[in-house]
Amino acid sequence: MIMKGKKNGKAGRIRKWVLAGGCAAAVCVLAAGLLFGNYLSDNKLSNFRRSTVLYVYPDTGAEQVLQNIMDSCGVMRPRSLRRTFESKQVSTYLKPGRYVLEPGHTSAYAARMLNNGWQTPCTLVLSGTLRQKGVIARKISSQLMLDSATVASALNDPQLLSRYGFTPQNVFSMIIPDSYQMYWTAGISEILDCQKKAYDAFWTAERRRQAQAQGLTPEQVSIVASIVKGESNYEPEFPKIAGVYLNRLRKGMRLQADPTIAFCYDYSINRILRKHLNVDSPYNTYIHQGLPPGPICVPTKACLEAVLSPDSHGYLFFCANSNFDGSHLFAVTYEQHLKNARAFQSALNERNKKNSGRS
Repeated sequence: MIMKGKKNGKAGRIRKWVLAGGCAAAVCVLAAGLLFGNYLSDNKLSNFRRSTVLYVYPDTGAEQVLQNIMDSCGVMRPRSLRRTFESKQVSTYLKPGRYVLEPGHTSAYAARMLNNGWQTPCTLVLSGTLRQKGVIARKISSQLMLDSATVASALNDPQLLSRYGFTPQNVFSMIIPDSYQMYWTAGISEILDCQKKAYDAFWTAERRRQAQAQGLTPEQVSIVASIVKGESNYEPEFPKIAGVYLNRLRKGMRLQADPTIAFCYDYSINRILRKHLNVDSPYNTYIHQGLPPGPICVPTKACLEAVLSPDSHGYLFFCANSNFDGSHLFAVTYEQHLKNARAFQSALNERNKKNSGRS
C-alpha cells in the first residue's frame, strides 16, 4: 500500500508537469500566433479602403497625421495602424511632405513612407496671366509648401538671380509657363533650378538662330513677346501683332505699346488714357525709343514662338475690333488706323450706353 501511494504521488506530479508544460506550450503557440497575426496585419495586408493625399507641415504632429488617416482613408484595422505608428516611432521620425496613401498599402508602408519622406510629386502649374511678381509668388505658394513672401523676395534678389544669369529686371524671361512635376516641399532654389532648366531647354540652337534672324537676342525676344502677351489673348493673331512691333523697331519708330504703360502703373489702371502716356519711366514706350529694359510680364511659349516666326506684312498699327471678339484690325497707314480706332470707340460708347441702361 505504501509503495502504491508513492507511485500514485509520483504519477500525479508527472501529470501536473505535463499539464503545466502543455499550458505553457499552448500560451507560447498562442503568443506566436498573435505575433504572426500582427505581423501579417501590419506588414502584408492592405489596411486602407480609399486613396488619400496627406499634407504634413513641419509643425504637424504624428497623432494629428494618424487621426487624418483614420478620418479619410477608410482604415480597416485601426489597431494595426496605431501599433505600427508606435513601433516605427513615427512621432520621432515624421518628415514634412505631400504623401499619397493607396488602398494597396499596408500600415507598415504608411509609417515608413512618413518616416523616410517618400513623397509623391505634385504638379506645379505656371500658366495664365503672370504679370506681377506677387501674383507669381502667390500662384507658386498655393501649390507648394513654400510661402509667397519667400518667392517674392527671391524674384527681387539680385545676388540669388545672378547665379542663374538673370536680374530682378529680366527674371520674367526665365519663367517658362508650363506644368512641372515637383515635390511639395521644394525650396526656392529647386524652383529656380527647374525654371532655368526649362529656359535652357526652350532656347535650343534652332530658336537662337531664329532670334538672330530677327536681329534679336533671346532676352529681346522675351521683351517683345511680353508686349504681345499684354496686347492680346487671341493666339491666332500673335504672329501678326509680333510683326507690327518688329516693323516699328526696324523703322526706328517708338513702339507706343499700351501694355508698357499699364506696367508703369503696376497694372492698377483698367484703361489707358492720354494723361497716362507721360509717365516718367524707362518702360514708357510712348516717350522712349526701342525696347523697354525688360519684359513687362511672363510671355507664353506661343508669344515667344510668334516673335521668332512673325507674320511678314507691312502693318504698323492695330486696334481692337469693334465686334469685341478679341481680334484686331490692322493698318499700314496712320489714317486707316484712326478710322479703325474711331469705329471701335463708337462701338464701345454704344455698348457702354446699353449696359448703363440695363443697370
